[in-house]
Amino acid sequence: MTDTAQRFFVSYAGPDRAWAEWVGWQLKRAGHQVELDRWDWHTGDDFVQKMNLALDEADAVVGLFSKNYFAAGRWTREELSAIVAVRGRLVPVAIEALADDDIPALLAGRLRKDLHGLDETAATAALLEAVHGPVPPTSPVAFPGAATADSTTEPDPQRPRLPSSVGLPEVWNVRRRNPDFSGREAVMARLRTGLVSGHQAVVQALHGMGGIGKTQIALEYAHRFASQYDIVWWVDAEQADQLTVRYTEFADRLGIAKPDAGTEANSHALLEHLRTRHRWLLILDNAEQPDQIERWLPEGPGHVLVTSRNPDWHGIAHQSDLDVFTRTDSLAYFQARIPGITTEQADLLAQDLGDLPLALAQAVGVLRSGMSLDRYRQLLTTNTARLLQESDVRDYPASLAATVNIAVARLTDDGHPDAAALLRLGAFLGPEPIPSAWLEVARPRLVTVPGDPNDPMWLRNALRPLGRFGLVRTDFDTFQIHRLTQAILRTEASPDLATAIRDDVTAVLTAVNLGDPESPANWPMFTSLTAHLTTPHVFTGVADRPELRPTLSKAMYFLLCSGLPRAAHDLVEALHQAWSTDLGPDHPDVLTCAQYLGHASAALGDYTKACSIIKDTFARRRRVSGEDHPDTLQSANNLANTLGHLGEYAEARRMQEDVLARRRRVLGEDHPDTLTSAGNLAGILSELGEYAEARRIKVDVLAGLRRVLGEDHPDTLTSVNNLATSLSDLGEYAEARRMQEDVLARRRRVLGEDHPDTLQSFGNLATSLSDLGEYAEARRMHEDVLARRRRVLGEDHPGTLTSAGNLAGILSALGEYAEARRMHEDVLAGLRRVLGEDHPDTLTSANNLASILSELGEYAEARRMHEDVLARRRRVLGEDHPHTLTSAKNLASSLYVLHRYREAVELLKDVRARCLRILGPKHPETLRVTKNLAAVLTAAGREFEAQRLTSRGPDKKKSRFGRKRR
Repeated sequence: MTDTAQRFFVSYAGPDRAWAEWVGWQLKRAGHQVELDRWDWHTGDDFVQKMNLALDEADAVVGLFSKNYFAAGRWTREELSAIVAVRGRLVPVAIEALADDDIPALLAGRLRKDLHGLDETAATAALLEAVHGPVPPTSPVAFPGAATADSTTEPDPQRPRLPSSVGLPEVWNVRRRNPDFSGREAVMARLRTGLVSGHQAVVQALHGMGGIGKTQIALEYAHRFASQYDIVWWVDAEQADQLTVRYTEFADRLGIAKPDAGTEANSHALLEHLRTRHRWLLILDNAEQPDQIERWLPEGPGHVLVTSRNPDWHGIAHQSDLDVFTRTDSLAYFQARIPGITTEQADLLAQDLGDLPLALAQAVGVLRSGMSLDRYRQLLTTNTARLLQESDVRDYPASLAATVNIAVARLTDDGHPDAAALLRLGAFLGPEPIPSAWLEVARPRLVTVPGDPNDPMWLRNALRPLGRFGLVRTDFDTFQIHRLTQAILRTEASPDLATAIRDDVTAVLTAVNLGDPESPANWPMFTSLTAHLTTPHVFTGVADRPELRPTLSKAMYFLLCSGLPRAAHDLVEALHQAWSTDLGPDHPDVLTCAQYLGHASAALGDYTKACSIIKDTFARRRRVSGEDHPDTLQSANNLANTLGHLGEYAEARRMQEDVLARRRRVLGEDHPDTLTSAGNLAGILSELGEYAEARRIKVDVLAGLRRVLGEDHPDTLTSVNNLATSLSDLGEYAEARRMQEDVLARRRRVLGEDHPDTLQSFGNLATSLSDLGEYAEARRMHEDVLARRRRVLGEDHPGTLTSAGNLAGILSALGEYAEARRMHEDVLAGLRRVLGEDHPDTLTSANNLASILSELGEYAEARRMHEDVLARRRRVLGEDHPHTLTSAKNLASSLYVLHRYREAVELLKDVRARCLRILGPKHPETLRVTKNLAAVLTAAGREFEAQRLTSRGPDKKKSRFGRKRR
């Protein structure tokens, strides 16, 4: 026992769990606190993060070095560097013999204690010496041949054994270990923790569909923890009436069976015997009938592990619902067995196979036989059942197709036609969870499901046998069928049956009560619906159904409102093509679809395509419905917005003024669409530099939307964001920040972290912080927004490029000019490519790059770029636009550093006069221009004129220009 107790974290690879338990037990026995199963570090984990979290609570990390610990691909070089970095807080102990090349070079020189090959007493001493340091003896050393103090002590049955101290258990009938077992480390850790959690018999039931790997996990557990048991016995429990025969075989191996007693008597004798024994493990594989198994479950200080497709083990065992592989495990499985497969290829194949372990194993077998990956994926779509019949997987007794067919046959033989019909119906829906409420509402209209349609218990009675045979996964209010099970069932349905089932699928989907797609409260239901609608085989079966068009239209609009433009675009484009062919281009549903296609294209940043689509839709609606129809006005509004995105502000303004007037007359002042048009007009005025009028309109719009829609409606939040932007334009940075903080908090709560509107608020708040000089926090936020926009919108989306430009501006403010220049150059190239040379956003980027060049001393090139931007802004935006004035001020800055004072003075005098007239004398930009003019006058020797300008004495210190980048 040490005088000072410490907290240790035991870091280990999953297969070495038995060693970790032994080390943890020894450290606890020595008086320390131990954390060993809070984290299970394995392939794909962030080692640096895990180590930091462990060290936050631990005094040191005990690392169990083994070949598993340093398996190929487990750590990156950065992660290994992190191991070295903890130095005095890492205690390395080797639990198996390691060659020099087994340990990474970064750690090869570290002193470590070897525990392997020692008996338990010596291994314990070596471990404690590694932890405490060497301690010289304080009393005579015992003769080496003498018995140890512990040798006469009764062994503690709960004490973990030294894993290397014993071979296989004395009673053992488990088949050979599967050398291809991989992944499942989190499951193994939970299973082990559950089994060692009690002192009496602990029963753990692993349940899940066929092919999910239940038996393989049980087999790996038995081998991995064999050293912790004296008895391990495997029983095939699929036929419950044969259990007593299997138990008699077990009793005979233990030497307690009586030949003349009969199987039931011998089974009872076995159960009584196990009450008195420690360290035993009984595995009941494929136990599908809990009610018949329960009476034969042993009690006593041992462990029982059950595998079953049946989930109904409540009150009998601690249940573990086994799911498919994680995608990380699937990728590792493929990459270890298919040479040359890329991560992207492995990911696509794992997605096609639904991460089902048996399907992955079958795929490896087929691909190793010479079939190309592309051909396999094609056949998986067109010949699913045939392909999944091919199996030479040694550790699975049947192919996936056979597994499904056997289960369905048993379902039919046991007299559950309603369950079989429900299974077939579910096979024609998507692989996502199916809400039970959909089936309950649609039940009277379902023609392929037999039985009484008014029976309130029909769904429960149908789902129970499906769960018992491992064909569905049930939760509180949903059930789910694996995608490959679905594919097999669809392939085997006759054409007539398939047509009838698709009719029922249509009935189910039209029965869903969706609500308003603009309301975030309804988005969970819409998410579930669109997941099914966008599944290829579902979409193909329902896209042309007239009764489903309203549902599909709502689904399209939901995807746009919820910030999923790519998913929206893909669905809308497919529907537009199908509906145009069937209905003609002028049908109202086709025009609605076209409207959404333009909206989705704009949301993806493809403004040119959006403009073309919306113009065509607008023209058709004017011809079909008239100038003042609400749909026509919506198209006019959308076209004006898109023209604004393209930088055509004057035409956008004209159109928005016309739409606003018409909506006021047709819909009324307080209609949400009218208020939206007013807000859009205010946005165009802001782009035109008319900040005061834009603010006035935005204040009125916000008040109206709060009154009509409420504080947290997405349109209201957009209005708050827009008003805050106007306050920032007017130099009211503190109030703009306060409003941006409020709208960001609301958008995060209502829309979610990654919604494009939320990301917009993140960026706007960061800009407000930058305006207030809080550059470090602004940088952190801009970096986060940029990473999110890249992931959500893509590298070349205008919003992503804007975020990159904002971050570059912060880097410039922090003096990191070289990196800022690199980013500005990338942004400018992207905007030129996406928006064109003369787009206002492109000109803003060029202006910012020119300013960075000036900071880097490249004054001549900076001047040339500023002159070009100023000329373009004068032509595109006009002489008095605030952005034009900013360009003129920045050009004056370049002239100033080139000592061309006269030209700089004349330019700044003109800019100042315009700022006073347009922005007012107190606007920050007006004050900056005034300060800059005074500095140039002073440098030109006109100090008295500068003094009169600033109303104070001449400033003897050379002034730096304030350069707000726009």
